[in-house]
Amino acid sequence: MLKLIVFDCDGVLFDSRAANEAFYNDMLAAFSCPPMSREELDFVHMHNVVDSVQHIFRHYPGIEQGAVERYRAGIDYGRFLKYLKMEDGLVEFLEMARQRCRLAISTNRTNTMRPLLATYRLTDYFDMVVTAADVKNPKPAPDALLAILSAFDCRPEEALFIGDSILDQHHAAGCEVPFIAFKNSELTADYHVNGFADLGNLAVIKASLY
Repeated sequence: MLKLIVFDCDGVLFDSRAANEAFYNDMLAAFSCPPMSREELDFVHMHNVVDSVQHIFRHYPGIEQGAVERYRAGIDYGRFLKYLKMEDGLVEFLEMARQRCRLAISTNRTNTMRPLLATYRLTDYFDMVVTAADVKNPKPAPDALLAILSAFDCRPEEALFIGDSILDQHHAAGCEVPFIAFKNSELTADYHVNGFADLGNLAVIKASLY
C-alpha cells in the first residue's frame, strides 16, 4: 500500500529553468563573466547551489571563491520568483494525495526551498522537506530520501519518488524506491508521466488514493 509520495522540486513542482538561468547569470554578470552555456544551464538545473557555482566559475580561476559565495549569500531570491511557473494540476493533485498519504520533498535546493513554498502557499501540503543543506551528501546520494523513509517508518515499496533528472533516477535507485519520471522519457523509471493529470491516472496512484 502506498504510504508516502516524495517530490523533487525543480522540474516537477515548478518549471524553474528560466529562474535558474536568471539567478546564475546574475552571479556571472556581477563578476563580469559571460552568461552560462547550454551545458552549464543543464548542470545547474539539476545540482545543488554549491556544486553549481563551482561549475559555472570553473573557467575563472582569478575570481576569488569567497567573494562569489558572499555575493550569492546576499542575493534576494525574491527577484527571481517571477520566472517560476507552477506545474499545471499541482495543487489539485496535492489536495487529493494528502488525504491518503504523507507528502515530502527531496531537493538539491538549499535556503531557497522553504521561502519558495511559502510564496506559493504550498508549505502546508508537505509533511517533510529535505534540502541539500540538511544532509551530508546531496542527490544523487540517497541520504535525503533515506531520511524521509526513516522519519515516516516507511519501507521503500510503500513509497514513490517523482523526479525529472538522472540525479533523481539514481537517488530513487539508491533507496530502491519506485521512481516516476516526470516529463523525461529518456530516464529509466518504473513509470513515466507528462504532468500531474497523467500522474493522477497512474494505476499505482489510483489504487491507493481514490
